[in-house]
Amino acid sequence: MRIRHLFLFTVLGAAAVSRGKTIELLNVSYDPTRELYADYNAAFAKHWKAKTGDDVVVKQSHGGSGAQARSVIDGLQADVVTLALAADIDSIHAHGDLLPADWQSKLPENSTPYTSTIVLLVRSGNPKGIKDWDDIVRPGVAVIAPNPKTSGGARWAYLAAWGYAERRYGSKDKAREFVTALYKNVQVLDAGARGSTITFAQKGLGDVLLAWENEAFLAQKEFGPGKFETVVPSSSILAEPPVAVVEKVSARKGTTEIARAYLEYLYSDEGQEIAGRNYYRPRNRAVAERFSRVFPRLGLFTIDEVFGGWAQAQRTHFADGGVFDQIYEK
Repeated sequence: MRIRHLFLFTVLGAAAVSRGKTIELLNVSYDPTRELYADYNAAFAKHWKAKTGDDVVVKQSHGGSGAQARSVIDGLQADVVTLALAADIDSIHAHGDLLPADWQSKLPENSTPYTSTIVLLVRSGNPKGIKDWDDIVRPGVAVIAPNPKTSGGARWAYLAAWGYAERRYGSKDKAREFVTALYKNVQVLDAGARGSTITFAQKGLGDVLLAWENEAFLAQKEFGPGKFETVVPSSSILAEPPVAVVEKVSARKGTTEIARAYLEYLYSDEGQEIAGRNYYRPRNRAVAERFSRVFPRLGLFTIDEVFGGWAQAQRTHFADGGVFDQIYEK
Protein backbone atom coordinates (compact mmCIF):
# COMPACT_ATOMS: atom_id res chain seq x y z
CA MET A 1 0.00 0.00 0.00
CA ARG A 2 2.86 2.39 0.82
CA ILE A 3 4.39 1.75 -2.61
CA ARG A 4 1.04 2.49 -4.26
CA HIS A 5 0.72 5.77 -2.31
CA LEU A 6 4.28 6.72 -3.24
CA PHE A 7 3.54 5.95 -6.91
CA LEU A 8 0.42 8.13 -6.85
CA PHE A 9 2.28 10.96 -5.17
CA THR A 10 5.04 10.79 -7.79
CA VAL A 11 2.59 10.83 -10.69
CA LEU A 12 0.51 13.66 -9.24
CA GLY A 13 3.65 15.62 -8.39
CA ALA A 14 4.96 15.23 -11.92
CA ALA A 15 1.62 16.36 -13.32
CA ALA A 16 1.70 19.44 -11.12
CA VAL A 17 5.22 20.27 -12.29
CA SER A 18 4.27 19.75 -15.92
CA ARG A 19 1.34 22.13 -15.55
CA GLY A 20 3.45 24.78 -13.82
CA LYS A 21 2.33 28.37 -14.07
CA THR A 22 1.81 30.69 -17.01
CA ILE A 23 3.94 33.80 -17.29
CA GLU A 24 3.32 36.65 -19.73
CA LEU A 25 6.02 38.87 -21.16
CA LEU A 26 5.66 41.89 -23.43
CA ASN A 27 8.47 42.45 -25.93
CA VAL A 28 8.28 45.93 -27.46
CA SER A 29 10.21 45.79 -30.70
CA TYR A 30 10.68 47.57 -33.99
CA ASP A 31 8.94 46.91 -37.30
CA PRO A 32 11.07 44.35 -39.17
CA THR A 33 11.48 41.87 -36.28
CA ARG A 34 7.97 40.38 -36.54
CA GLU A 35 9.09 37.16 -38.21
CA LEU A 36 12.24 36.85 -36.10
CA TYR A 37 10.37 36.98 -32.80
CA ALA A 38 7.47 34.80 -33.95
CA ASP A 39 10.11 32.12 -34.53
CA TYR A 40 12.19 32.90 -31.45
CA ASN A 41 9.31 33.17 -28.98
CA ALA A 42 8.13 29.64 -29.80
CA ALA A 43 11.65 28.29 -29.32
CA PHE A 44 12.15 30.12 -26.02
CA ALA A 45 8.78 28.95 -24.69
CA LYS A 46 9.76 25.35 -25.42
CA HIS A 47 13.16 25.84 -23.78
CA TRP A 48 11.65 27.48 -20.66
CA LYS A 49 8.98 24.79 -20.33
CA ALA A 50 11.61 22.05 -20.42
CA LYS A 51 13.78 23.90 -17.89
CA THR A 52 11.15 25.01 -15.36
CA GLY A 53 7.80 23.42 -16.19
CA ASP A 54 6.31 26.91 -16.61
CA ASP A 55 4.54 28.17 -19.69
CA VAL A 56 5.62 31.52 -21.06
CA VAL A 57 3.50 33.58 -23.42
CA VAL A 58 5.40 36.37 -25.14
CA LYS A 59 3.27 39.15 -26.55
CA GLN A 60 4.71 41.45 -29.19
CA SER A 61 4.36 45.13 -30.00
CA HIS A 62 5.88 46.42 -33.25
CA GLY A 63 6.29 49.84 -34.81
CA GLY A 64 8.90 52.43 -35.67
CA SER A 65 11.72 52.14 -33.12
CA GLY A 66 11.59 55.75 -31.95
CA ALA A 67 7.81 55.64 -31.61
CA GLN A 68 8.06 52.37 -29.67
CA ALA A 69 10.53 53.87 -27.21
CA ARG A 70 8.14 56.79 -26.71
CA SER A 71 5.29 54.36 -26.01
CA VAL A 72 7.32 52.65 -23.28
CA ILE A 73 8.19 56.03 -21.74
CA ASP A 74 4.49 56.92 -21.85
CA GLY A 75 3.46 53.77 -20.00
CA LEU A 76 3.42 50.73 -22.31
CA GLN A 77 4.29 47.92 -19.87
CA ALA A 78 7.23 46.32 -21.67
CA ASP A 79 9.20 43.65 -19.84
CA VAL A 80 11.88 43.85 -22.52
CA VAL A 81 12.66 46.10 -25.45
CA THR A 82 14.38 44.91 -28.61
CA LEU A 83 14.80 48.13 -30.56
CA ALA A 84 16.66 49.28 -33.64
CA LEU A 85 19.34 51.40 -32.00
CA ALA A 86 20.92 52.30 -28.68
CA ALA A 87 19.68 55.89 -28.73
CA ASP A 88 16.08 54.72 -28.39
CA ILE A 89 16.85 52.63 -25.32
CA ASP A 90 18.95 55.48 -23.92
CA SER A 91 15.84 57.67 -24.18
CA ILE A 92 13.89 55.17 -22.07
CA HIS A 93 16.47 55.78 -19.35
CA ALA A 94 16.74 59.52 -19.88
CA HIS A 95 13.02 60.32 -20.09
CA GLY A 96 11.40 57.49 -18.16
CA ASP A 97 14.19 56.24 -15.84
CA LEU A 98 12.84 52.72 -16.44
CA LEU A 99 16.25 51.10 -16.80
CA PRO A 100 19.76 52.04 -15.69
CA ALA A 101 22.15 54.24 -17.64
CA ASP A 102 24.56 51.30 -18.01
CA TRP A 103 21.93 48.98 -19.53
CA GLN A 104 24.21 48.20 -22.46
CA SER A 105 26.75 46.52 -20.17
CA LYS A 106 24.24 43.94 -18.93
CA LEU A 107 24.59 41.53 -21.87
CA PRO A 108 27.42 40.52 -24.23
CA GLU A 109 28.39 42.51 -27.33
CA ASN A 110 26.99 45.75 -25.86
CA SER A 111 23.60 44.04 -25.53
CA THR A 112 23.45 43.45 -29.28
CA PRO A 113 22.87 39.73 -30.03
CA TYR A 114 22.71 40.15 -33.82
CA THR A 115 23.63 42.81 -36.37
CA SER A 116 22.44 44.00 -39.75
CA THR A 117 23.20 46.70 -42.32
CA ILE A 118 21.53 48.87 -44.95
CA VAL A 119 21.26 47.77 -48.60
CA LEU A 120 19.44 48.98 -51.72
CA LEU A 121 16.45 46.99 -53.00
CA VAL A 122 15.55 47.53 -56.66
CA ARG A 123 13.08 46.05 -59.09
CA SER A 124 13.88 43.10 -61.33
CA GLY A 125 16.38 43.97 -64.03
CA ASN A 126 17.48 47.05 -62.08
CA PRO A 127 15.94 49.41 -64.67
CA LYS A 128 17.64 52.54 -63.26
CA GLY A 129 21.08 50.89 -63.24
CA ILE A 130 21.67 51.44 -59.53
CA LYS A 131 25.03 50.09 -58.39
CA ASP A 132 25.99 52.22 -55.39
CA TRP A 133 24.93 55.14 -53.21
CA ASP A 134 25.86 57.71 -55.86
CA ASP A 135 23.21 56.34 -58.19
CA ILE A 136 20.30 57.07 -55.86
CA VAL A 137 20.98 60.81 -55.75
CA ARG A 138 20.71 61.14 -59.53
CA PRO A 139 17.73 63.17 -60.81
CA GLY A 140 14.78 61.00 -61.74
CA VAL A 141 15.45 58.21 -59.22
CA ALA A 142 12.49 57.78 -56.87
CA VAL A 143 13.56 56.62 -53.41
CA ILE A 144 11.36 54.98 -50.77
CA ALA A 145 12.59 55.32 -47.18
CA PRO A 146 11.23 55.49 -43.64
CA ASN A 147 11.28 58.65 -41.53
CA PRO A 148 14.34 59.15 -39.29
CA LYS A 149 12.17 60.96 -36.75
CA THR A 150 10.18 57.79 -36.00
CA SER A 151 12.13 54.84 -37.42
CA GLY A 152 15.39 53.35 -36.22
CA GLY A 153 16.07 51.74 -39.58
CA ALA A 154 15.66 55.16 -41.18
CA ARG A 155 18.34 56.61 -38.93
CA TRP A 156 20.71 53.77 -39.80
CA ALA A 157 19.97 54.37 -43.52
CA TYR A 158 20.55 58.12 -43.23
CA LEU A 159 23.85 57.56 -41.42
CA ALA A 160 24.92 54.88 -43.90
CA ALA A 161 24.48 57.36 -46.76
CA TRP A 162 26.16 60.18 -44.83
CA GLY A 163 29.10 57.99 -43.80
CA TYR A 164 29.60 56.78 -47.36
CA ALA A 165 29.63 60.35 -48.70
CA GLU A 166 31.86 61.77 -45.96
CA ARG A 167 34.45 59.06 -46.48
CA ARG A 168 34.25 59.20 -50.28
CA TYR A 169 34.20 62.98 -50.75
CA GLY A 170 36.25 63.98 -47.75
CA SER A 171 34.15 66.43 -45.75
CA LYS A 172 31.01 66.85 -43.70
CA ASP A 173 29.87 69.63 -46.04
CA LYS A 174 30.02 67.28 -49.02
CA ALA A 175 28.19 64.64 -47.00
CA ARG A 176 25.46 67.12 -46.18
CA GLU A 177 25.07 68.02 -49.86
CA PHE A 178 24.87 64.33 -50.73
CA VAL A 179 22.23 63.49 -48.14
CA THR A 180 20.23 66.59 -49.05
CA ALA A 181 20.13 65.41 -52.67
CA LEU A 182 19.13 61.93 -51.51
CA TYR A 183 16.13 63.12 -49.50
CA LYS A 184 15.01 65.36 -52.36
CA ASN A 185 14.58 62.09 -54.27
CA VAL A 186 12.48 60.47 -51.53
CA GLN A 187 9.00 59.87 -52.95
CA VAL A 188 7.40 58.45 -49.79
CA LEU A 189 8.68 58.81 -46.21
CA ASP A 190 6.92 56.13 -44.16
CA ALA A 191 6.72 56.03 -40.37
CA GLY A 192 8.52 52.67 -40.12
CA ALA A 193 10.76 50.33 -42.09
CA ARG A 194 8.06 47.71 -42.65
CA GLY A 195 5.74 50.41 -43.98
CA SER A 196 8.42 51.39 -46.51
CA THR A 197 8.79 47.79 -47.62
CA ILE A 198 5.03 47.60 -48.18
CA THR A 199 5.06 50.88 -50.11
CA PHE A 200 7.84 49.65 -52.39
CA ALA A 201 6.98 45.95 -52.76
CA GLN A 202 3.19 45.83 -52.53
CA LYS A 203 2.13 49.28 -53.73
CA GLY A 204 4.76 49.38 -56.45
CA LEU A 205 6.02 52.89 -55.73
CA GLY A 206 9.62 54.02 -56.19
CA ASP A 207 12.72 52.80 -58.00
CA VAL A 208 14.78 51.88 -54.94
CA LEU A 209 14.12 51.09 -51.30
CA LEU A 210 16.59 51.97 -48.54
CA ALA A 211 16.22 48.70 -46.69
CA TRP A 212 17.41 46.78 -43.70
CA GLU A 213 19.34 43.81 -45.10
CA ASN A 214 16.88 41.39 -43.51
CA GLU A 215 13.93 43.24 -45.08
CA ALA A 216 15.52 42.94 -48.52
CA PHE A 217 15.95 39.19 -48.04
CA LEU A 218 12.40 38.87 -46.75
CA ALA A 219 10.88 40.81 -49.66
CA GLN A 220 12.53 38.48 -52.14
CA LYS A 221 11.35 35.46 -50.17
CA GLU A 222 7.78 36.68 -49.72
CA PHE A 223 7.19 37.95 -53.25
CA GLY A 224 9.04 35.18 -55.05
CA PRO A 225 12.13 35.07 -57.23
CA GLY A 226 12.51 37.52 -60.05
CA LYS A 227 10.57 40.44 -58.52
CA PHE A 228 13.39 42.31 -56.79
CA GLU A 229 17.16 42.46 -56.64
CA THR A 230 19.42 43.51 -53.78
CA VAL A 231 22.17 45.96 -54.63
CA VAL A 232 24.96 45.68 -52.08
CA PRO A 233 26.69 49.08 -51.88
CA SER A 234 30.46 49.41 -51.73
CA SER A 235 30.19 50.37 -48.07
CA SER A 236 27.50 50.66 -45.44
CA ILE A 237 27.08 50.98 -41.71
CA LEU A 238 27.28 48.21 -39.12
CA ALA A 239 23.76 48.34 -37.70
CA GLU A 240 23.53 47.06 -34.12
CA PRO A 241 19.96 46.65 -32.81
CA PRO A 242 20.21 46.27 -29.02
CA VAL A 243 18.02 44.64 -26.38
CA ALA A 244 17.33 45.40 -22.71
CA VAL A 245 15.20 44.44 -19.74
CA VAL A 246 12.91 47.30 -18.69
CA GLU A 247 13.91 46.75 -15.09
CA LYS A 248 11.41 48.92 -13.25
CA VAL A 249 8.50 47.40 -15.14
CA SER A 250 9.70 43.81 -14.81
CA ALA A 251 10.39 44.29 -11.09
CA ARG A 252 6.85 45.57 -10.57
CA LYS A 253 5.41 42.65 -12.55
CA GLY A 254 7.70 40.04 -10.94
CA THR A 255 9.14 38.96 -14.31
CA THR A 256 12.75 40.12 -14.06
CA GLU A 257 14.29 36.63 -13.92
CA ILE A 258 12.48 35.32 -16.96
CA ALA A 259 12.89 38.61 -18.85
CA ARG A 260 16.65 38.34 -18.41
CA ALA A 261 16.61 34.69 -19.43
CA TYR A 262 14.57 35.57 -22.51
CA LEU A 263 17.21 38.01 -23.73
CA GLU A 264 20.14 35.81 -22.71
CA TYR A 265 18.75 32.95 -24.80
CA LEU A 266 19.18 35.12 -27.91
CA TYR A 267 22.92 34.44 -27.49
CA SER A 268 22.48 30.66 -27.30
CA ASP A 269 23.26 28.48 -30.31
CA GLU A 270 19.55 28.09 -30.99
CA GLY A 271 18.88 31.81 -30.62
CA GLN A 272 21.73 32.62 -32.99
CA GLU A 273 20.51 30.06 -35.54
CA ILE A 274 17.05 31.63 -35.44
CA ALA A 275 18.59 35.07 -36.02
CA GLY A 276 20.49 33.77 -39.04
CA ARG A 277 17.42 32.02 -40.47
CA ASN A 278 15.57 35.31 -40.26
CA TYR A 279 18.37 37.16 -42.08
CA TYR A 280 20.03 38.84 -39.13
CA ARG A 281 23.79 38.40 -38.86
CA PRO A 282 24.64 36.19 -35.84
CA ARG A 283 27.24 37.35 -33.33
CA ASN A 284 28.40 33.81 -32.55
CA ARG A 285 31.32 33.16 -34.89
CA ALA A 286 30.62 29.47 -35.40
CA VAL A 287 26.97 30.13 -36.24
CA ALA A 288 27.90 33.11 -38.40
CA GLU A 289 30.25 30.88 -40.38
CA ARG A 290 27.37 28.54 -41.20
CA PHE A 291 25.53 31.52 -42.73
CA SER A 292 28.57 32.97 -44.51
CA ARG A 293 27.17 32.11 -47.93
CA VAL A 294 23.91 33.91 -47.16
CA PHE A 295 25.30 37.31 -46.24
CA PRO A 296 27.34 39.28 -48.77
CA ARG A 297 30.68 40.72 -47.79
CA LEU A 298 30.90 44.51 -47.82
CA GLY A 299 32.87 47.23 -46.11
CA LEU A 300 31.16 48.21 -42.87
CA PHE A 301 31.97 51.30 -40.82
CA THR A 302 30.70 51.86 -37.29
CA ILE A 303 28.74 54.72 -35.83
CA ASP A 304 31.60 55.38 -33.40
CA GLU A 305 34.14 55.70 -36.23
CA VAL A 306 32.21 58.27 -38.27
CA PHE A 307 29.78 59.94 -35.87
CA GLY A 308 31.28 59.63 -32.39
CA GLY A 309 28.56 57.27 -31.11
CA TRP A 310 24.80 57.38 -30.91
CA ALA A 311 24.49 60.19 -28.41
CA GLN A 312 26.41 62.56 -30.68
CA ALA A 313 24.66 61.37 -33.85
CA GLN A 314 21.25 61.79 -32.26
CA ARG A 315 21.97 65.36 -31.11
CA THR A 316 23.54 66.44 -34.39
CA HIS A 317 21.28 64.80 -36.93
CA PHE A 318 17.93 63.76 -35.47
CA ALA A 319 17.07 66.06 -32.55
CA ASP A 320 14.49 68.77 -33.21
CA GLY A 321 16.17 71.37 -35.38
CA GLY A 322 19.02 68.99 -36.24
CA VAL A 323 20.53 68.37 -39.65
CA PHE A 324 17.71 66.15 -40.87
CA ASP A 325 15.10 68.79 -40.03
CA GLN A 326 17.20 71.38 -41.84
CA ILE A 327 17.64 69.40 -45.06
CA TYR A 328 14.22 67.78 -45.37
CA GLU A 329 11.78 70.42 -46.52
CA LYS A 330 8.81 68.36 -47.72
